[in-house]
Amino acid sequence: DNRNRPTVYDYLKDLDRWVFPVGRLDMDTSGLLILTNDTEFGEALLRPESKVPKTYYAKLSGVVTVDGYFNLAYGVEIGRDERTGPAHVREVRSTDKYTWFELTITEGKNRQVRRMCEAIGHPVLKLVGIRMGGLALADLPVGKFARLDAATVRRLLSKPA
Repeated sequence: DNRNRPTVYDYLKDLDRWVFPVGRLDMDTSGLLILTNDTEFGEALLRPESKVPKTYYAKLSGVVTVDGYFNLAYGVEIGRDERTGPAHVREVRSTDKYTWFELTITEGKNRQVRRMCEAIGHPVLKLVGIRMGGLALADLPVGKFARLDAATVRRLLSKPA
């Protein structure tokens, strides 16, 4: 970081090898981040044609309408002449001030989930990456990492049922 802010590498001081992140989490997003030293594996996860699903838990300002959910599910203009592909949306909870849902995308456009939500008029207040491919964040504590075995790596590249 060019501003001397903490990065993911600050949590990896005890790791005995170099790794790089597969994808990214911006400063305002937390959750699952895959790190690897296998460039082919990393590229396979990110390659658009791989369509590896990425699921996020989001808390939005306001109540999302049926039209808003429709636009998220079937694609929405997010600016810069970009349109998203289809997404899977599942509402978790809604109040008169906030909406919480899970959103699964198979693309990886810059700040895509935030831009999708802004496009339907609901800024993101909290965003957590909870799943990538066949791997879920589950109960891994913040700032900790787990090594993946070969079976888990294979499952990451497979499409969930």
